[in-house]
Amino acid sequence: MRKYPAFLLLAAAPLIWAVALGSVVYGLEPFYSWLYFFAWWPYILMLEGLLFLWQGKYWLLSRPREFLRLLGWSVTVWLVFEAFNLVLGNWRYAGLLPEWWRRWPGYVLAFATVLPAVLLTARVLAAWGAWKGTGGRGRTWTSWQPLFLLLGIACLILPLTFPRYAFPLVWLAFIFLLDPLCDLLGGKSLTRRWLAGEPQEIFCNLTAGLICGIWWEMWNYQAVAKWVYVLPVLNFGKIFEMPVLGYLGFLPFALECAVMYNFFKVLEEKVLTTPRRRRWFWLAQLAFWLVMFAALDAWTVISFM
Repeated sequence: MRKYPAFLLLAAAPLIWAVALGSVVYGLEPFYSWLYFFAWWPYILMLEGLLFLWQGKYWLLSRPREFLRLLGWSVTVWLVFEAFNLVLGNWRYAGLLPEWWRRWPGYVLAFATVLPAVLLTARVLAAWGAWKGTGGRGRTWTSWQPLFLLLGIACLILPLTFPRYAFPLVWLAFIFLLDPLCDLLGGKSLTRRWLAGEPQEIFCNLTAGLICGIWWEMWNYQAVAKWVYVLPVLNFGKIFEMPVLGYLGFLPFALECAVMYNFFKVLEEKVLTTPRRRRWFWLAQLAFWLVMFAALDAWTVISFM
């Protein structure tokens, strides 16, 4: 009996996808204007169903408060990359709803899927047994944190200084910048796991990045409200809307998602230790969202429906 909800989630997802794609062909709402949501939210719920079948528990649905925090962090994380894109100009949005009071909630619902999609895909892969047994002997490297921090700072500065050629470094910056901070604060560190001879999580995240990247681009290609790439170089051999070499960027991006999630977790546990601090943190995030939504409308959105 307890497995029925999981089977329902697994059955509902492909049904929703089929209806959504068919509705786009005939211009039926709400699928026509909101196709992204009908691609990703069923995907996330399907992953929850798989986790229940393989592990006997839901990861997020059984902990709604943690789920809501993850959704909020996801919006913040993606808006960080949108802030860099204001300088880099690597993608633009087209065909969005003309009314800001509908468009801005759409931003929230769309960007909230990023972290859950990547992290849940990685967890499903691990539960399935992907990359199991890939561990080896541990490695001794006691001074990696300063080097990683320097690399992270360089990967943040160079794309802003030389955006034409250094733009891909954005997809490495927060791995190097935040993972050592996670370790120094006593949180979870992917590099520490690697040095301990436990690479499965890293490989699962890399694989999850590629899976999610293909899923993102496949649905974006069919959508009316979509993003388009305007890369300064390497803008050739497109598969859907993405230049073929761009798919490589989804691999480190998934690691960034994992590292940024770990950073938010350790920040909450070690720094945001009082209700007042947590409230101010969320108010700062909300202010950042509003500023970035206005910036997206002014510089990144190129057309409305």
